[in-house]
Amino acid sequence: MFRIREAIVVEGRYDKNTLAQMADTLILETGGFQLFKDPERMALLDRAARRRGLIVLTDSDGAGFVIRNRIKGMIPAQFLKHAYIPDMYGKERRKRKAGREGKLGVEGMPPDILEQALRRAGAVFLAGDSFPVGAVPPLVKADLFAAGLAGGVGSGERRSALLRRLDLPEHMSANALLAVLNGCYSRAEAEELLRHS
Repeated sequence: MFRIREAIVVEGRYDKNTLAQMADTLILETGGFQLFKDPERMALLDRAARRRGLIVLTDSDGAGFVIRNRIKGMIPAQFLKHAYIPDMYGKERRKRKAGREGKLGVEGMPPDILEQALRRAGAVFLAGDSFPVGAVPPLVKADLFAAGLAGGVGSGERRSALLRRLDLPEHMSANALLAVLNGCYSRAEAEELLRHS
């Protein structure tokens, strides 16, 4: 597994699962074309891009390029990097038949191909342990519990209020919120947000 400074945006959850097995970074989903009618999700992508940079990694079919171009049109170019997977034909294991264009998507790519695509895009690969010497570890689920945002009476309502305040999608789970807090904010900024939630 390797660590990358930038956040990565992919189309769906299977793409995210594939990438999460090899890359330690914030991985966000577009939800396919749902992105087009979800300003909160686009705001989240914009925030991640401005905070740490954003790598767009969509499928190589026509739909993937439509989604990529939408992101490119909404987020300033200086915050974006584009990773492209090659045209490889076949079908993913979980599917009964290949997609309309017959190409494998991100979820069907071998790990070495995905790593090459990220390197060609200019991803910043970080060396060493998950927490460099002197670095503060990220928030964990217990921090959300202590702030009353997970696992307790009324935690869902408090979490929803924080999500609204941060312009994040209202249906984000506690785990997704945790990933955003760790990926888009410093530990001190995230703790401040939790104190005022």
